[in-house]
Amino acid sequence: MSADRRVYPRAKLKWPVKIKTDEGVMEGVTLDITPDGCFISCRKPLKLNVVFDMAIKVPKSKAILKANAEVVWSNIYGPDDEISPRGMGVRFIKMASEARKFIAQASLEHFKSVNLEPELLQTLSTLVIDL
Repeated sequence: MSADRRVYPRAKLKWPVKIKTDEGVMEGVTLDITPDGCFISCRKPLKLNVVFDMAIKVPKSKAILKANAEVVWSNIYGPDDEISPRGMGVRFIKMASEARKFIAQASLEHFKSVNLEPELLQTLSTLVIDL
């Protein structure tokens, strides 16, 4: 998802992910996340527009956030480095409002130590309150 279309700031939270596809289950880790989607670092990223089910395990919590997601960006063949890690950007198609709220709250906690623009923090705060 391009930066100009993104509503929420990306929180750099590394949470384990299980991805269920027709070929089986694949594991990865989020490198950043918003209530609308995330970037998943994984060995074999899926192709663009592939829709799949996923489960995000939140560290130090019993929470497992389930979602139906679509691949909107994929680094299948490019380099796997800090600038362009192997993985895929996904948009959450279906996710419980409580799961989105959980992500927004975790993002707010993450951004407490970062000098983030007040209006971006406000969008997350509004989501936490509204859901």
